[in-house]
Amino acid sequence: MTPTAKVMQKYLSAWNLNPAAKPDAPLFVNHQGNRLTRPGVTYILKKYMSEMGADENTITPHIMRHSKAMHLLRADVDLNYIRDFLGHVNTSTTEVYAKADSEMKRKALEKAHFDVPLENQTTWQKNENLMSWLQSL
Repeated sequence: MTPTAKVMQKYLSAWNLNPAAKPDAPLFVNHQGNRLTRPGVTYILKKYMSEMGADENTITPHIMRHSKAMHLLRADVDLNYIRDFLGHVNTSTTEVYAKADSEMKRKALEKAHFDVPLENQTTWQKNENLMSWLQSL
């Protein structure tokens, strides 16, 4: 079991959560036991960013969402699955996340790469008749 899985198992046990029994129940809850809201997540992120002495606006729920979408996209996960994961109705909404970044562009260019022969391509320069004609111009 990975360290993350162990932490998750401890969290589930501490909060007496059983996702298999209640698949629609919130996994992360606030101090009242209710589903975390976006402002609640923002508060938690700002709190811990501030404690670290970092800019509180460095990480937001939207940035985390965008990062996850980009990680899935870079892992070649189909855009339809990413759409479903993010809860979008239309793929066109998800395509906003699919704007190619420099790493994706580099990989696309590598896929389209073809070998260029290393030998000199200017065989026309070795054609004496052609060279004479060009010089006469």
